[in-house]
Amino acid sequence: MTVSPISAPQSVDRILAVLELLASSSAEGASLSELARRVNAPKSSLVSLLSGMVESGHLSKDASGVYRLGARMFSLATRIVGSLDLASLARPLLERLAQETGETVLLGALAPSGDVAMYIDKVESRSALRYTVSLGEQRDLYSSAIGKLLLAYMPQSRQDAYLNTHQLKQYTPATLTAVAALRKDLDQIRARGYAVSAGERIVSADALAAPVFGFGGELLAALVVAGPSERMRVHRDHHIHCLLEAASQLLQRMSTPRREAA
Repeated sequence: MTVSPISAPQSVDRILAVLELLASSSAEGASLSELARRVNAPKSSLVSLLSGMVESGHLSKDASGVYRLGARMFSLATRIVGSLDLASLARPLLERLAQETGETVLLGALAPSGDVAMYIDKVESRSALRYTVSLGEQRDLYSSAIGKLLLAYMPQSRQDAYLNTHQLKQYTPATLTAVAALRKDLDQIRARGYAVSAGERIVSADALAAPVFGFGGELLAALVVAGPSERMRVHRDHHIHCLLEAASQLLQRMSTPRREAA
């Protein structure tokens, strides 16, 4: 097949325009008609591009014909976060948050697979009795504070796909294994702006997670404070305040250009 000199750049421009549009409204998505109108492209030429992106997993399309960003785009976003050296920017805040709370502080994001959370940096508590994990360790999206936070802020179609295809294993008596109860918890997470896990993954261990947003309002990662349930519950309000403040400061750090050394 011969590709004309104009068609390739035009296709690339349209793909980028679609991605930018859907990234700015990932929760609502857009129909073919809306995309064609806003990208200024004929439906007939746009539909083949969209079909290819759905097939590759970069976009998703629900039964009503609404397109949204797909799992591969979120995986790509996670890898881009790594290239921006998010862990390096966050490290001073993790250390300060660990001092303020006295508990283990973690930074995590979606793993490349897009269906589990992964820890990418940590500062452990100095207490003899503390929460500890290994870097790169993964957590289910339904049974941990970090996982529930990432799941709560997913586009609805992607969240639905996860809940419809994953078995909710009972780790402890507190694990949410009923989809209706989990959905209610996810709604509450979005409403209050942070997630709580009270012995849901490990008995007698609690965690709090707050979102780290990017420049365009997209969720990039999560900050976590975790420790023994007894200590965490006594100081929960204080820890939540410190956690949300640290997440806000991390966004400011990412938004401020760093001066190059002379």
